[in-house]
Amino acid sequence: MLGLYDHFQQNNLLSSNEPSREDWGLAGLIHDIDFGGDTKDQHPLKTKEVLAKYDLEISDTVHRIILAHDGRQEIIKNNKAEWSIFCADSLTGLIMAVAYVYPSRKLADVKVSSVVKRFLKEPKFAAGTRRDEVAQCSDPNGLNLPLEKFIEVCLLSMQSVSSTLGL
Repeated sequence: MLGLYDHFQQNNLLSSNEPSREDWGLAGLIHDIDFGGDTKDQHPLKTKEVLAKYDLEISDTVHRIILAHDGRQEIIKNNKAEWSIFCADSLTGLIMAVAYVYPSRKLADVKVSSVVKRFLKEPKFAAGTRRDEVAQCSDPNGLNLPLEKFIEVCLLSMQSVSSTLGL
């Protein structure tokens, strides 16, 4: 999420109604916190409830970004943060799957062309990837990014933190 925010900011593509960079990052970090245990079936609707168990709260802005990543919900996306989490959520898993088929199993070795090829030409590869949601990155009313550029921004962002994550 931070890589996408930075890309849009550097290219003057953020409007005045965008949440802060911190809100983008927090939403990206915790958007799946309720995807397990007794709340999995109601994910992402139980985010605030799970956080409350630890006396933690999030703003309505962050909560709205998190809700936007759920393709089952008919949530109108009002800004690039909401579109970004919706389109990127499934793509990150595909990128990791590509890394895992490399001998090194490292994100640093993954190339944009490899991810694009697996995405477009191998639908059975990482079959759980919601390709239709990822492809909406090119929607002119959303992110307005060509698929290959969207994949590049996401991959480079993941690679920039890969050593921290041991990937």
